[in-house]
Amino acid sequence: MVVLFILVPFILLLILNLPFKFLNARIAFWLSAALLLTQALLILINSLFAWSNYPAVLGQFLIFKLWLDPLAFIMLFTIAIVVFVSLLVARSTITTERRSFNFINLLLVALTGMNATVLVADIFSLYVFVEVTAVAVFVLMAIEKNRFAIEGTFKYLVLSMFASVFILTSIAFFILACGEVSFAGIHNAFLANSNIILLNFAIGLFLCGLFIKCGVVPFHGWVPDAYSEAQSAVSVLLAGIVTKVTGIYVLMRLFSSVFVLKGSFHNLIMLIGVISIVFAALAAFRQDNIKRMLSYSSISQVGYIVLAIGCGTPLAILGAILHFFNHAIFKSLLFVNAAALEKKFGSTDVSIITGLGNQLPVTSATSLVGLLSTAGIPPLSGFWSKLIIIIALFNAQQFTYAWIALLASVLTLAYFLFMERNVFFIKTEAAPEGNDGVPFGIKFCEILLAAITIGVGLGFPFILNSQILQLRGLLY
Repeated sequence: MVVLFILVPFILLLILNLPFKFLNARIAFWLSAALLLTQALLILINSLFAWSNYPAVLGQFLIFKLWLDPLAFIMLFTIAIVVFVSLLVARSTITTERRSFNFINLLLVALTGMNATVLVADIFSLYVFVEVTAVAVFVLMAIEKNRFAIEGTFKYLVLSMFASVFILTSIAFFILACGEVSFAGIHNAFLANSNIILLNFAIGLFLCGLFIKCGVVPFHGWVPDAYSEAQSAVSVLLAGIVTKVTGIYVLMRLFSSVFVLKGSFHNLIMLIGVISIVFAALAAFRQDNIKRMLSYSSISQVGYIVLAIGCGTPLAILGAILHFFNHAIFKSLLFVNAAALEKKFGSTDVSIITGLGNQLPVTSATSLVGLLSTAGIPPLSGFWSKLIIIIALFNAQQFTYAWIALLASVLTLAYFLFMERNVFFIKTEAAPEGNDGVPFGIKFCEILLAAITIGVGLGFPFILNSQILQLRGLLY
C-alpha cells in the first residue's frame, strides 16, 4: 500500500535508534540503502507495467488521504535515486561513525517528509511534510559545524520562516473561502467561482512562499551559500531533490491542476522563471568556485521549470516534469563530481585545482556528460526536456520567452565549458597517479547518474510513448 512509502522510513528510523548494540552506523547504511533501492525498484516496475491498476486515493489507515498517480510515481522514483546517491556520497566523505549515523537518521526524516509531500492530497498536510523535510535539512546543512555552512543555514532558516508565514496565512484563507483543504475541494471552489477574490489573494501569498522554497530570483539569496558550503552529501541532496520537492513539485502540482489561475498569475510565474534563467546564468560566469557555479546553474535550470509551469499548457507541463527529473539527475551528477574533486584535492576552487582534473578520468568524463546535458546538447536527456519546453512556449505564442530560454542555453554551455577546460582539459606537469584517491562509492554514483542521463536521452522516444508519460491522467 502507498502508505508504506511514508511509514517504512519512519519505522526504520525508530528501529535504528533503539538501544541495541548491534544496530550501529554500518547496519544503518545497509538498511537505508536497501530501503531506497526497494523504493526505486517498486516504482520502476509498477510504473512500467501496472500503475493504472492502483485506485486513485489510498491510505485509509491515516487521517489524511494519499494520492498516487503517474506524477507521484516519477517523483518517488527521483527521490529514491537522489537520496541513494547522497547516502553513498556520505559513506565516502563522512569520516566518523557518529556523524555518519546522525546523517542517516536525518536522511530518513527527510525521505519520510519528501515521500509524504508527494503523496498527500490536501494542502495542509502538504505544508506539514514540507516543513518536516525542511527541519531535517536545516540540521544536515550545519552538520559539519562550518562557519559558512551555518551562515547559509541561518539564511535558509530566516527566509523559510517568512515562507512558512506566507503559506500558513494562505491556507487560512483557503479554509475561509472553501471550507476545506483538500485538493479536490479547492479545485471545485475555483470552478464554482465562489469567493474568487479571497482565493486569488490566497494564491498570491502561497506563491510568495513557494518562490522562497524554490530559491528562484529574487528569493535566491540562501541558495549559493547553502549548496556550496554544506557537506558534499548534503549538497547533492539539496540541489538534487530537496528544493525541487518542497518548492518546484508543490508549485507544479497546485498551479497546474488544483488552482485555476488568471492570466496575471501565469505572467508573473513566467516572468520570475525567465529572470531566474538569465540572472543566474550571468552570475555563474563570475564564480571561481565549482560548487557556487553549480548553485547558480541550479537556480537557472529551475527557472526553466518555473517558466514551463507558468506557460501552463499540457505540453509545457510535460516539459516541466521531464526537466524536473532530468535536472535532478544531471545536477546530482555534477555535485557528485564536485565531491570527488573536494575529496581528492581538498577544494573546489578553480584557481587551486586548475589542470589537476586530468588525474580523475571518471570524474572528467562524467562531468562532461553532466554539463552537456545541462546546456541542452543532443542526444542527452537535458536536450529533450528543454526542447519540449521551448516548443510549448512557441506553441503558446510566448515567442520572447522562448527565444530567451533558447539563448540562455548558450550561456550555460559557455560557463560550463570554461570550467571544464580549466579543471580537466588543461595539462599540467603533474602526472596522473595510479590511484586517483576517489572512493568507489563516489565513482559508482558518477557512472550511475551519467548512465541514466545518457540512457534517458537515447531512449527518449520510447519513454515519451510509454504509458508513464501519457498526458491523460498525468496530473491530478
